[in-house]
Amino acid sequence: MLFDFVPPEIIAIFGDTYDILVLFAPYLIPIAAFGVFMVVWKNYVVAHFIHEMEWVLLEIKLPQEIEKSPQAMELALTILHQTSKGSWVDQWWNGKVRAWFSLEIVSIEGSVHFFVYTQKFHSKLIQSHFYSQYPNIEIQEVDDYTHGVNFGEDGSDWDVWGTEFKHTEADAYPIRTYIDYELDKKGSKEEIEKVDPLTPFIEFFGSIGKGEQLWFQILVRASEKKYGKTWWNKGRDWKKEGEELVKKLRKPEAKPGQTIVYDTKLLSPGEERVIKSLQRSLSKLAFDVGLRGIYLHKKDAVNHYNKPGIIMAVKQYNSEDMNGFKPNGKYLTDFDYPWEDFMGVRLAKRKRIIFNAYKKRSFFHPPYERTPIVLSTEELATIYHLPGQVVTTPTVHRLPSRTGEPPRDLPR
Repeated sequence: MLFDFVPPEIIAIFGDTYDILVLFAPYLIPIAAFGVFMVVWKNYVVAHFIHEMEWVLLEIKLPQEIEKSPQAMELALTILHQTSKGSWVDQWWNGKVRAWFSLEIVSIEGSVHFFVYTQKFHSKLIQSHFYSQYPNIEIQEVDDYTHGVNFGEDGSDWDVWGTEFKHTEADAYPIRTYIDYELDKKGSKEEIEKVDPLTPFIEFFGSIGKGEQLWFQILVRASEKKYGKTWWNKGRDWKKEGEELVKKLRKPEAKPGQTIVYDTKLLSPGEERVIKSLQRSLSKLAFDVGLRGIYLHKKDAVNHYNKPGIIMAVKQYNSEDMNGFKPNGKYLTDFDYPWEDFMGVRLAKRKRIIFNAYKKRSFFHPPYERTPIVLSTEELATIYHLPGQVVTTPTVHRLPSRTGEPPRDLPR
């Protein structure tokens, strides 16, 4: 016989298992089918809800002088912390999701612009908060600049290089923020002497030439207490992870059975700085964040330096003893070895995906769902704030000198 070599005990076990499956199949199959149906249904109603959203692109036009620190932007960004996602009925019947936004820094042939991509429903409220912190700026609804690039269409002479970014360490570790650079202190230094990590980023964006564009996208939504949570995964608690990290860095010393005592005298200056940054970060609002950078160029105007230039510009926020950003190789439009991408098929696919994902501002939901990182409002304001006179790039679009007032129709 075919299975004569199999011990009878094993055959008996499999026979019993088969009998059990046959016995419970009438109950298990409907349960499994219901589970699949719920997943498909949820994806459908969410996709429909997102499709019906009305979006606008707001451009922030900078005045000649901005004397405020990034702390003003931190206060303005709190309006983006929209936690409501409705009732259970809203989520499962109407497909309602937490609001998300896109903060964007864009260079079009060296002309640098600041944008906020938002649902029209939130537009007036966002403008009101930004004007409250920066009364001399001007905010206008503009056409979407991404529609000016026809990459992927027949006859297009555009090419794309891009990547998404992830943390170098666990999310609980903060990046080096504007407070660490002492940009929050007034009167301690002349502004021109301050070191703003945004400066080399903007300088790089302003250096590109004709036929080139650089797009940088920061997608944000309010982070839940447990991020990455699904019905099959309990998720991770960002705040709890940070508190555990603080305890670990404080070097607990105790004998078995005794209460742990944290001896701060044993901490090095670097460890003290990390703990202070951690505690400050944990006291602030948290956002789920997706970072995406793209270099676009006409095929006869390519500057290969600008490809790693995006990565180097983002590395300005990195710190050896805390956190930073690095390319997510899964979405990088590049390969180390030729055999990884036979005939360029995978590269072409990655280019289409990152370009379309950027245009759709898709990150938290299909069709381009990703795993976000977590940043506090302080970290977010460090990588996205309105530059002062320390940024001397002439291509940063600024308004003529004047004293302006916000529109009168904004909500109070």
